[in-house]
Amino acid sequence: MKQILAMTIAMLSGASMAMAQDATASPSPSPSPAASPTSRTATAESVVVTSQELDVSREQIVPSLGATRYTVGPDRLNQQAQGEDAPFNQTILRFPGVAQDSFGQLHLRGEHANLQYRINDVLLPEGITGFGQELSTRFADNVSLITGALPAQFGFRTTGVIDVHTKTGAEFAGGEASVQVGSFDTIMPSFEYGGVGGRLTYYMTGSYLHNGIGIENATRNSDPIHDDTDQFKTFDYLSYVIDDSSRFVLMLSGNYSNFQIPNNPGQPTAFVVNGRDNFNSAKLDENQAENSAYGILTYQKKSDQFNVQASVFTRYSGVLFRPDEVGDLFFNGVASRVDRQIYTNGLEVDMSYKLNDQNTLRGGLLFTASHATVGSAALVFPVDAMGNQTSDVPFRIVDNSSLNGYFAGFYLQDEWKPFEQLTINFGGRVDIAKTIKTESQFSPRINIVYTPWTATTFHAGYARYFTPPPLENVDQSTIAKFTGTTNESAITLDSPVKAERAHYFDAGVTQKIGDGLQLGIDGFYKHARNVLDEGQFGQALILSSFNYREGEIYGGEFTANYQHGGFSSYLNIGYEYARGMHVSSAQFLFDPDEFNYIRDHWVFLDHDQRFTGSGGIAYAWNDWTFSADALYGNGLRRGFANTQKNHPYETLNLGVERRISLGGKQAIKVRFDVVNLFDKIYELRDGSGIGVGAPQFGQRRGFYGTVAYDF
Repeated sequence: MKQILAMTIAMLSGASMAMAQDATASPSPSPSPAASPTSRTATAESVVVTSQELDVSREQIVPSLGATRYTVGPDRLNQQAQGEDAPFNQTILRFPGVAQDSFGQLHLRGEHANLQYRINDVLLPEGITGFGQELSTRFADNVSLITGALPAQFGFRTTGVIDVHTKTGAEFAGGEASVQVGSFDTIMPSFEYGGVGGRLTYYMTGSYLHNGIGIENATRNSDPIHDDTDQFKTFDYLSYVIDDSSRFVLMLSGNYSNFQIPNNPGQPTAFVVNGRDNFNSAKLDENQAENSAYGILTYQKKSDQFNVQASVFTRYSGVLFRPDEVGDLFFNGVASRVDRQIYTNGLEVDMSYKLNDQNTLRGGLLFTASHATVGSAALVFPVDAMGNQTSDVPFRIVDNSSLNGYFAGFYLQDEWKPFEQLTINFGGRVDIAKTIKTESQFSPRINIVYTPWTATTFHAGYARYFTPPPLENVDQSTIAKFTGTTNESAITLDSPVKAERAHYFDAGVTQKIGDGLQLGIDGFYKHARNVLDEGQFGQALILSSFNYREGEIYGGEFTANYQHGGFSSYLNIGYEYARGMHVSSAQFLFDPDEFNYIRDHWVFLDHDQRFTGSGGIAYAWNDWTFSADALYGNGLRRGFANTQKNHPYETLNLGVERRISLGGKQAIKVRFDVVNLFDKIYELRDGSGIGVGAPQFGQRRGFYGTVAYDF
């Protein structure tokens, strides 16, 4: 099935490329031969204008309405370390309140994931979390982070919304071919091409990446052991303008990645395998393959009073962990091959209606149906009642399972402007989740935005949240199958993972000073029941979900942005405090001592990091751009029951780019970046803490050069 879906996506991507080429090469039908060049130009200009107008009206269907919104545009994306070649998680890491974790994970405002991703204001269904970055910085025109007390159109994943507006042929007309080379055996060729042909607007991009640091290094050394990765990505955007008020948009994406699992030399063995009791941990050969694909078809219609956007989508995501069957037995007593897959189909409709000058109504629905499967085959040893190995000959246990999930959400809200300076957005949504159990909730939302003066804006909001567990991360292991083996759970209790229910409060103010400076401060508080968290339990580097019975998170953010002429800068500082108590589901994942401690004590969540920071400066002069940015982390949790934390760290990155015009659209761009300039050695995880399986260190100093040809 995976191969069939991959072939289908490839065929669709190829078809979209062929359509683009045909549209470029063939003139628009015309009854008059004299109209050809001028007609094509006029049609292209008309399509570009119409597309831009429809983009604006789309924003009115699903605006942020009082939530906290941070947006970075093309300049900022290009000025970060490695520019458009930067991994997408590094782009998000430069937003306020975002903490860096291992395996490419990000934590916003003290929560584990709980982010939803939208492509051109359409929800991207969830996939299985892995190391790879399915989204690409390259195809983004601008990226927004929407957080705080979200309005009613945003449901299920509610810590934040990553809203990616992609490049289109309306703005990106022409092509670019580039290649990046650098440290850790990095090579990354990529291409982009876009344009307008008749009523069709098209954009496509593809890339291949190979390097020797696919996952965070397990040691302090500058050269990871057994850490190669190969990644292929493609994205296609097609927009067909029906008339001045409507269009169809088709988006297709495919991604395949393969990762070697990095090794940590010098580890002692714990088991005997076929008469042997030693094995070199530097020679382990574990691997993980990740692949995904999605397709989204959208219809949009606008008028003076009524706007609608309706989308259907499908997505596949899969992760396959392949162990070192002999080596893993020496160290863990178990070698598990794990194959997780999820298929999702869905429908999303969003509408807005301008009732009068004071009121705009918005409503919509979302429905998804998913099927998740887990195939597991584990080699284990038999043990006695005391847990001692009784044989050095392993045997295999197969444990397969599947689970269906259905999610539905409906919302209605009113944007009310009693007078020009004040906007009150209020409404609610009903969410229903059917997985292991059926749960539902009505969630009221209200946001107030007050602008007493042109340069000053206050906002405050309250939201009730309902967050079901990610279907793909709900562990379905059969505990009884492993009784009497080296994979036996010390705790046999396995309550089902439940939906998180929370009250969320947010308030803040932004102030513009002069022409170029903007300051902002924002505070938030969340109290939740059945707090959702995730961790790596077992050998496979795949996350599993569980609940804390109760939890709270609070904190604040300060932001500053300044721009004047060719100079720009930004600074983000975040503070958060996140804790939970009493593990109330998937208890079998835990060590008994930690489980008993957490039952009666508040503990910091594993992704709690008291302070985070990011900042950058850039200066554009003639055809040159100089940039620098820095990241700061106060350290994630570690130790028994997360009672300790890792050390603080800071990294500095530099970049310079020169554009050499060759006439017309043609140009050569040459870029050089240094990541972690001072070669800071910093540990994200030390292998201890709740749901943490191994140590991971941040990237050491790297040098990268890029050459691009625009045409």
